[in-house]
Amino acid sequence: MKDTILIVDDQEINRAILAEYFKEAYTIVEAENGREALEQLQHHKVCAILLDLFMPEVDGMAVLRKLNETGIVLHIPVFIITAAEDNEMLMEAYNLGAVDVVRKPFNNFMRCRVNNVIELYHHRNDLEALVKEQVEKLSAINMSMVETLATLIEFRDCESGEHVRRICGLTEILMHAVCEMYPEYYLPEAEIDKIVSASILHDVGKIAIPDNILQKPGRLTKEEFEIMKGHTVKGCEILEKIPDIIDNDIYHYSYDIARHHHERWDGRGYPDGLKGDEITIWAQVVAVADVYDALTSPRVYKTAFSHEKAVDMIYNGECGMFNPKVLEAFRLNIDTYRKGLESTE
Repeated sequence: MKDTILIVDDQEINRAILAEYFKEAYTIVEAENGREALEQLQHHKVCAILLDLFMPEVDGMAVLRKLNETGIVLHIPVFIITAAEDNEMLMEAYNLGAVDVVRKPFNNFMRCRVNNVIELYHHRNDLEALVKEQVEKLSAINMSMVETLATLIEFRDCESGEHVRRICGLTEILMHAVCEMYPEYYLPEAEIDKIVSASILHDVGKIAIPDNILQKPGRLTKEEFEIMKGHTVKGCEILEKIPDIIDNDIYHYSYDIARHHHERWDGRGYPDGLKGDEITIWAQVVAVADVYDALTSPRVYKTAFSHEKAVDMIYNGECGMFNPKVLEAFRLNIDTYRKGLESTE
């Protein structure tokens, strides 16, 4: 199948001449003004655009600005068609992403230049696609490694491995709710996605806690609890050794969450005794998600509490004090989370 070239010129004779030069190697699509050109781009995948600057309705420079704004010029070469010698205008066109000027009258040398640039763009686009594919594969492999590590930790903690999935699910719902309800906490969707991924490693430090403490069926002694609390700091030490296997932003979110998901709103948490919004909003959210799941899940030292009992314990401060705004987001969205959880079971 032939590649397609878009020829944009208000003069029919110019379009015909250019079409004659390229018709053997390419499929030709034509437009007689800028408006038609933009419409054609919505219906045709083109490999190059030959664009006249002086046209009625929407001129070539307006089209070029639009192509620049949308990033099309990064992937499709745009050649300016002109007989003018307006250097200032041509410089603006180059600055907007035009790759070359095709001067009237046309000749075979022009065809060679266009063909060479199209081939160059093909190679570059193919290389970019290949790099993107490899990066996506590497990212998927890295996240799989992270998820496997987190699941192994949960097995050591006598969990089924589902704790990680549930924490991610509730973290995602609460982060969206908090960001929508409270402008001061707003984060874009892409950052929320990174936070959800980072929440996977909130308990990574438990891999450094001895089995006799991590799996103890009874209440921990004061000394044992101090060792258990150390999983927050140990998690950071582990993450410091593996920063290259995950996205840089996810690494920083993971580090903060691992260290601070046991901090509390009133400053009575650990390990740093942070208070209020000294604790990042993502660590606050993961803290609530973690406590709720811990309460409603069976552990070696307790049976699972009912949803109602767990919610009462959280609201009554039996698990430490939480940000009232996060608790409000939790109250309004916990039923949505539970329904989603039930539908996947």
